[in-house]
Amino acid sequence: MTREVRVPVGPEGRPSGRDRELVGLLATYQDTVMRSRHLDAVTTELVRLRCARQHDCRICQSLRLADARDAGAGDDALAQIDHYETSDLDERHKVALRLVDALIWRPSDIDEALVRQAHAHFRDEELAELLLDITKWSTQKIHVTLGTDGTDRLPLDEDGIALLDFDETGAATVRHT
Repeated sequence: MTREVRVPVGPEGRPSGRDRELVGLLATYQDTVMRSRHLDAVTTELVRLRCARQHDCRICQSLRLADARDAGAGDDALAQIDHYETSDLDERHKVALRLVDALIWRPSDIDEALVRQAHAHFRDEELAELLLDITKWSTQKIHVTLGTDGTDRLPLDEDGIALLDFDETGAATVRHT
């Protein structure tokens, strides 16, 4: 899918005239969220990709978390994200995806029933990380809005996918295969 870039960009494809301090603070927040390791990699990947599809972020949809793939999050599981309620994903993953949808689209839908489900399937620290992950992955809305979410800077494989890792600081790195 092509999307027109809606802002002036520099030679590296990033928006020109950005407030460097604000960009740095956002990057620090994102890296900090990614340093948390309470949530398992497969749940993190399902949440990340649900956010990507809800926001229609081209970059995020073309990425796969390498550690989640290593842990068994293959194409079959990821293909169920769009119809997770009727899928054979386990209930823990369905609850996580319900939280994604509610937090992104209608936070008022986070009722007592969903809160009970969340606490039944996640420890407090996992739940905190899950909610922060949703906000981290939702920052990509900025790139979608600006039209700077293209995949032209990514080393995509023949399926149009790149593997994503996070280093010990929480910074993203693309795994070259």
